[in-house]
Amino acid sequence: MSPPSLTSYLVLSAVLFAVGFFGVLLRKNTLVIYMCLELMLVASTLALVACSRFNGTMDGNVFVFFILTVAAAEVAVGLAIVVALFRKRQTIQVEELNHLRD
Repeated sequence: MSPPSLTSYLVLSAVLFAVGFFGVLLRKNTLVIYMCLELMLVASTLALVACSRFNGTMDGNVFVFFILTVAAAEVAVGLAIVVALFRKRQTIQVEELNHLRD
């Protein structure tokens, strides 16, 4: 059995990114939208690590460290926003959150 090639990693990354992208476009629940955004971040980190490994450098791994740091901060802020919206509106459905001035 031969080891996976760079192309297979990039195809997997593209599929994960597409699933996350269409999840953001099609879903109505804010928590699911945040999970799809995280899936898109994971897809980009997979592509960076795969390219870094096949090029023999550590550049992609350094970028992944910063991406994961930003993703952790994004999750904390995103969940705080979802909790605040739920306390104010008693729902997390996107179509019911269109009037934020009230």
